[in-house]
Amino acid sequence: MFQRILVANRGEIALRIFRTCREMGIETVAVFSEADRGAAYLELADQKICIGPARVSDSYLKIDRIISAAEVGNAQAIHPGYGLLSENAHFAEICRDSNFEFIGPSHQAMAMLGDKNTARSLAKKAGIPTVPGSEGIIDSEQEALAIAEEFGFPVLVKATAGGGGRGMRLAWNAEELKTAFPQARQEAKAAFGNGDVYLEKYIENPRHVEVQLIADHFGNVVHLYERDCTMQRRHQKLIEESPSPHIGAKTRQAMCQAAVKLVQTAGYTNAGTVEFIVDEKENFYFIELNARIQVEHPVSEMITDTDLIRAQILVASGEKLPFTQKEIQIHGHAIECRINAEDPKNHFCPSPGKITKWIVPGGLGVRLDSHVHAGYTVSPYYDSMIGKLIVHGKNREEAISRAIRALSEFQIEGIQTSISRQLEILQHPVFVEARGYTRFIEKEWA
Repeated sequence: MFQRILVANRGEIALRIFRTCREMGIETVAVFSEADRGAAYLELADQKICIGPARVSDSYLKIDRIISAAEVGNAQAIHPGYGLLSENAHFAEICRDSNFEFIGPSHQAMAMLGDKNTARSLAKKAGIPTVPGSEGIIDSEQEALAIAEEFGFPVLVKATAGGGGRGMRLAWNAEELKTAFPQARQEAKAAFGNGDVYLEKYIENPRHVEVQLIADHFGNVVHLYERDCTMQRRHQKLIEESPSPHIGAKTRQAMCQAAVKLVQTAGYTNAGTVEFIVDEKENFYFIELNARIQVEHPVSEMITDTDLIRAQILVASGEKLPFTQKEIQIHGHAIECRINAEDPKNHFCPSPGKITKWIVPGGLGVRLDSHVHAGYTVSPYYDSMIGKLIVHGKNREEAISRAIRALSEFQIEGIQTSISRQLEILQHPVFVEARGYTRFIEKEWA
């Protein structure tokens, strides 16, 4: 087992990893930028090392500085969290070449599955349904138009690298595609350093359902059932829940088995999420695999009573998974609300600034993953998410009621947050009756 782990991330996910490491008796090294200097969550680490200025490109994305910090901090392993360098195959390779275990998949598996186009090809070979689309990377607008005409509009232009909705554009006709194609390439290049894109048929009014998996080095692959991430805006998730209210037991079983088969085919290890879209007839289509732990992993932990970060660390250290598939059962229902420093009344415009009041909810079945506090300054340099409220109930109805109650207890001043919109969503008949689709929020609050 590792004695010391460097966490190559910041904010709530860094704090999340520190906490599990403490429970496991593992020391931690925190890296931070000048913008995060003095942040309270860093005090939970055993050592803190500054790696550069505020901008992520000058700090949290500087591979050489992170490796140097791991050397100075005498770490044996590096946990990338999510975002930033978590799906960078080059970073994973350098970590291991520098004698630091990367807590994630091999760089070969990450490169293969992290590239959405390659992952689609692998899924097809494994017999898993995929959305109709281009066979490879599209190099020109003319090629994109020809393919779109072949299987019909609307279409999605999608970056082969990264995630979080960046490098993704929807086009309803040829004129929109002429604009969407260069925009997607430009955004992908800026966000991921890779401007490659492919084309995919857009399934109207779909649900977004994903399967959480973890695999060890002994051939064991376990799924922790599915999460429903349908409530999103501009491909950014706002509310996630598990199990999905949009699919039946037969679809759930088939989808989870398909996700396991994909991971086995790829020889993948550690945590990963296989994402699908589901149409109104419960036909599901593979869209991508996220080769990392995800923001919404707590809902899977809540319904299965597991610690996925702990499992990640055990797998990376060479141990077998601490549970079998038979031991993973669904208990109740969980909902996660991402608390973002954004103004929902102003097109979700970011709302950085100093938090002057921070009173948070509690009680039975309530979990809050957050690194902020009264007096904390939300930086304009980083993602706007400042916390995640996760609730658990014996069924979906109880979980919704608990989420509404908990969100209503928040008292936050100094910045705007997404809470008011989330309260509206949770009480909307479309959500309550599980009739949602991925563009519901954008259409309802246009």
